[in-house]
Amino acid sequence: MTFQRARSEEQRAVRRRVILDTAAAMLTEMPVAQVTLNELSRRVGLAKSNVLRYFESREAVLLELLDVAVREWLEQLDHTLSEAVDASGTPVERADQVAAVVAASLAARPVLCDLVGAQAAVLEHNVSPRIAAEFKRAAIANAEVLISLLRPRLPELDEHAAFKFTAAAFMVTGAIWTHCRPSAAMLAAYEADPELAAMRMDFTATLRETLEVFLSGLLARATR
Repeated sequence: MTFQRARSEEQRAVRRRVILDTAAAMLTEMPVAQVTLNELSRRVGLAKSNVLRYFESREAVLLELLDVAVREWLEQLDHTLSEAVDASGTPVERADQVAAVVAASLAARPVLCDLVGAQAAVLEHNVSPRIAAEFKRAAIANAEVLISLLRPRLPELDEHAAFKFTAAAFMVTGAIWTHCRPSAAMLAAYEADPELAAMRMDFTATLRETLEVFLSGLLARATR
């Protein structure tokens, strides 16, 4: 695929969409760490310098994809929560149901989890203050959507507590995802020593249990 230089805003928008779609396709084939600007440029059919006319860095592309992935996840989450959370249950029962839904729905979106895992340590670097601010504004908007989904299921939590859960959910998702993707050396060590294998974590179960504990703590503090 080759392009002539975009001469209108509409053409620029098309170029940006092609770059984003190409990067998204790459993420279905390889982890975030292996997505390079050189390979992205090759697949798009533009020189690297031309790709940088539309996105200032590889990280800027991936941050935008992260925002898109979170919004797509949130669009599905409301329906899933409605089906899974029993409004007549106790606060703890409803909290466990919320934790189970969030964990399972994230586990079903490995690209999102991989992007979240790389966010703070990688993706938020090598971007300008403008891109950083745009991403954080989008993240706040997404957090507000998640809060609006959480509070009807757990009205015992005020907005501040719901925000704490939202922030923690993303942070622990990234951390647990990273730990659940061990290196080849670690896999070999686990296989060779059954005692070490006990350290290997299952992503869905570990995330669900962590979110359950966090929500239980927030509920306990809410009753003080």
